[in-house]
Order: sequence, then structure tokens, then C-alpha cells
Amino acid sequence: MCLAVPGKIETISDSPLITGKVNFGGIQKDVALVYVPGAKVGDYVIVHVGFAITLLNEKEAGRIFETLRQIKELEEGDS
Repeated sequence: MCLAVPGKIETISDSPLITGKVNFGGIQKDVALVYVPGAKVGDYVIVHVGFAITLLNEKEAGRIFETLRQIKELEEGDS
């Protein structure tokens, strides 16, 4: 199974490739932004294997974060 996760772009650099620091709930990772050329600081993106593959709005990101939180709660209840 493949998993793509949402994150918020904190910074953008364009040398030599377009990359950015993306915040995943407090953890920042370098992510390639070449597939989302219109991305700006503050935008939310879906990231898979180090590449942002699509933009999404804050409401969509919030729904995904809530679903992930609920999954975590269910998993913790199973232990």
C-alpha cells in the first residue's frame, strides 16, 4: 500500500530544483515541488516519496488531518 500525506509549505527554494520545506505536524522535510509549479508558501500539498503531487486547500487538508487523527485513536484503542 502506498501512502501520500498532506503538509504545509514553509519555505521554497529554486536552486537547482524547485524544493521546499514542508511541515508535517511539526516535522519538516525537504520536498520536491516540480509537479506543483504554482505552489506558494502557506499552501498545502499531498506528498508521496518526497514529491509534492497535488495542491489542496486548507479545508481539505483539515479533513485529512482529522481522519488520520481518528485512525490513530482507533489503533491506540486496539492495543
